[in-house]
Amino acid sequence: MRVAIVHYWLVSMRGGEKVVEALCDMYPEADIFTLVYDERRVSEKIRRHRVIPSFLQKIPGAKRRYQSLLPLMPFALESLDVSGYDLVISSESGPAKGITPGPQATHVCYCHSPMRYVWDHYHFYRANAGLPTRMLMPWIAPALRAWDVTTAARVDAFVANSRHVADRIGKYYRRRATVLNPPVSVDEFAPATELGDHYLVAGQLVGYKRVDLAVRAFTRMGRKLVVIGEGPEMAMLKRMAGPNVTFLGRTPFAQLKEMLARCRALVFPGTEDFGIVPVEAMASGRPVIAHASGGVLDSIVPDQTGLLFDEQSEAGLIDAVRRFEAMEGSFRTEKIRQHAQQFSDAHFKQRMRQIIEDEIARRKPLPVSLSRVVRNQPSLRPRVARVELPDPHLRNGA
Repeated sequence: MRVAIVHYWLVSMRGGEKVVEALCDMYPEADIFTLVYDERRVSEKIRRHRVIPSFLQKIPGAKRRYQSLLPLMPFALESLDVSGYDLVISSESGPAKGITPGPQATHVCYCHSPMRYVWDHYHFYRANAGLPTRMLMPWIAPALRAWDVTTAARVDAFVANSRHVADRIGKYYRRRATVLNPPVSVDEFAPATELGDHYLVAGQLVGYKRVDLAVRAFTRMGRKLVVIGEGPEMAMLKRMAGPNVTFLGRTPFAQLKEMLARCRALVFPGTEDFGIVPVEAMASGRPVIAHASGGVLDSIVPDQTGLLFDEQSEAGLIDAVRRFEAMEGSFRTEKIRQHAQQFSDAHFKQRMRQIIEDEIARRKPLPVSLSRVVRNQPSLRPRVARVELPDPHLRNGA
């Protein structure tokens, strides 16, 4: 069986690329197709595979400014030839599922998110883009949405990384999806022997992650907050922060592990498709204070592995921190760590392989002898039910 893995772009190692690594383990002979490829910034595991980039690779500066090439991405993706593969697995967040497989191929899409910049985050991305992009987006976004919806028909089975993403797949593509949370290297994290007195925020410093809520809330409360990460909001966040808020920027993995293991709790005020960092914190035995939205609803057990708050505001977060401190002693390190184990690499690979094999079996044509039996036995043929709509307006609308 010839296998193709299609990933939107390979220019860093984040959550999406960890899924690609797991797929590489499952299919070590697979070829990888991508829009743009920077071999210096991906893992050796990915580099061991044959990686085929699109024509965007030849554009000067594409490895750094790939996002500005969004209008060309559908054309670049469809230029990649996967017609000779039996199994195509697309890893979707940017354009990836729009690949064109052969008619006999099975196409399974692992969806991290429908394209955020043309759907639910459209206005956020446009507001934070440069002037040329802000002026161009209203013209290109409708065509990209139409292409994104129609290419969903090229997918045989969708797998969503959370219930939150499955709901969006249903909303935008009108397709059902199996939920399988992404793999997290939980075994690389461990609890600390001594805790610190700080809370922690870790991740990219961009608007939708709402790090500003944490900085304002902790400045107002006077509690120690450590912020790990970098991004366009760094300067603004530093201006609003009090002396009790420390910014470490981008840190080595060893330091991140230490800070996660020693924090009182991880603070997660934004809405994520899934959220890898909360699982890493729980694998370190630490609870999570998170806004009750997005993927954390799949990963956090309220009052056992963390605490959820409803109002996404400074006041809502302050109230959540005070509630957490009132019950802080009830959280058990080993219980939290045990819960995190269900998000392991091994669990992901086992479940993903089963989903793929089930879809291949479902699409496999019947043997000729059995097809003849079904054709000659009316009782074995599929039955079509006729549904009468009582309301003529509904009938016309349908």
